[in-house]
Amino acid sequence: MASSSNSGFWKRFARNKGAVAGLAVLALVALLVAFGPLLAANDPWDMVDQPFLQPGQTAGLPMGTDTMGRDIFSGVVRGARISLLIGVVSTVVSLIIGVGIGAVAGYFGRWVDATLMRFTELFQAVPSFALAIVLVAIFQPSIGSIVAAIALVSWPPVARLVRGEFLTLRQRDFVSAAQLAGLSTPRIILGEILPNAASPIIVMASLMVATAILLESSLSFLGLGDPNQMSWGYMVGAARTVLRQAWWMALFPGLAIVLTVLALNLVGEGLNDGLNARAAGRTR
Repeated sequence: MASSSNSGFWKRFARNKGAVAGLAVLALVALLVAFGPLLAANDPWDMVDQPFLQPGQTAGLPMGTDTMGRDIFSGVVRGARISLLIGVVSTVVSLIIGVGIGAVAGYFGRWVDATLMRFTELFQAVPSFALAIVLVAIFQPSIGSIVAAIALVSWPPVARLVRGEFLTLRQRDFVSAAQLAGLSTPRIILGEILPNAASPIIVMASLMVATAILLESSLSFLGLGDPNQMSWGYMVGAARTVLRQAWWMALFPGLAIVLTVLALNLVGEGLNDGLNARAAGRTR
């Protein structure tokens, strides 16, 4: 039964050609993360040649060098690990916070729901990017502060989505049967309702990783990236003062960001088609 369900999921996913292409791009990025040190011989922080060498001008430097003579190709390859790390970890933290608050609010309802939703609205009252800037500036730019800031501004939509799913699912017969069977509240929430609400959460998670990568890039562009870690956002931020003189410094990490974010969004659409058979039927 599970094998048949998995087969149906992959068939619906494969019908979305954009999602398949996005999955291929993500596989390439994963290879960069796994085998980056083997592909890039130079340390991205080391001065390897003259500054401002254009792409292909010197053998072994296919993407040229930056203002300090560092290998841009090595930076792009090694930066994939940091950018994805920030995107994935901040998304996981956001999901833990958002799913927890949304599940409790949706299951118990009444004053619990009202209190938690008012708390959620406090975070939504301030623009997320502005709040992220303030948080990173207060705690000093670092991987930890960037992850924490992105997580804290990203969980409210998750909480609202999970709350809506729980408000609907808690009325179903299987929940009443679990309550009559004497199952504890945590077991009903985690073992009975949450698995049935997983599909939209998974789709949202894929989109949140893309948003987190963009947020980190935006923070780095404003000079709020971790100065001790080479990421795509850091590279774009370092190039902002020499865009006319050395266009390639921002082009290659910028393309990496665009392709990865686009791939994540395409895979998100494919997951939506694959996990929701009725939606897939309406769109085909």
